[in-house]
Amino acid sequence: MARRTIKRSRARPPWAAFFVVPVGLLLSLIWTKFDAQVLACCLLTLGFGIIGWLDDWQILRKRSNKGLSAPMKLWLQGGVAFLFCLWMAIAQNWPALAQVALPFKASLPLGVLFFPLAIFVLLGSNNATNLTDGLDGLAGGTGAIALMAMAVLIAPTHPQLALFCALMGGSFMGFLWHNRHPARVFMGDTGSLALGGALAGAAILSNTLWAYAIIGGIFIWESISVILQVYYFKATRRATGEGKRLFRMAPFHHHLELSGWHETHIVRTFYTVSFLLGLLALSLKVI
Repeated sequence: MARRTIKRSRARPPWAAFFVVPVGLLLSLIWTKFDAQVLACCLLTLGFGIIGWLDDWQILRKRSNKGLSAPMKLWLQGGVAFLFCLWMAIAQNWPALAQVALPFKASLPLGVLFFPLAIFVLLGSNNATNLTDGLDGLAGGTGAIALMAMAVLIAPTHPQLALFCALMGGSFMGFLWHNRHPARVFMGDTGSLALGGALAGAAILSNTLWAYAIIGGIFIWESISVILQVYYFKATRRATGEGKRLFRMAPFHHHLELSGWHETHIVRTFYTVSFLLGLLALSLKVI
């Protein structure tokens, strides 16, 4: 069942490339009057979206599930992340950003180590949202909730970035009208990589990485489930000669699907958890 879902979602054109991402980016630029930080986030989001589009295009062209190779995709993502960090080093007050804010008004001074952290967050966010894109409306809905939570969280201190998050979140919410079960339009890597870039870029520039770690808890868990699955399989194969699986299938939403959960039940549960994580981050911000 899960395998058919993956095959179906990867078999159609990534229509998110044609209206979800461009609409959100264009409105963000217009409404913020091409604010420098918003422009940088838009270019970052677009850059990751283009990488996703190249991957989707390869899959469609070859009529298979094989797009860009993992090393090639990672190098391209790393290049976009590096350019974003280079812009921060040149055009932004990066020493202030390097004082990474923590809950309860604490901070962690990282100095130049801030840039490796930023690249890690950008790459991790991209791949986490990509892994979450496996069921109708799952990545789009949880992504929209996360973007809206980020918008509310950073509005008092970074109103322009908050507007960017709100408009991107609204764009993905509009996409859900066509992407909900049974989906007629699919996001593809084009949309999922752009989503991860938008969230990570806003979190880095607004110095709310701690909040994003909470708000993006769904994405983080999806990634962890894959890492645990691979590690457990290799560890048991070394120990017994036969690899065993920790989950029925990874990412975790496919484990639930193969355990008998209906697709819509999984999506609704993930939406609820994502909403509660957003409330938790907002509550910690007030303290």
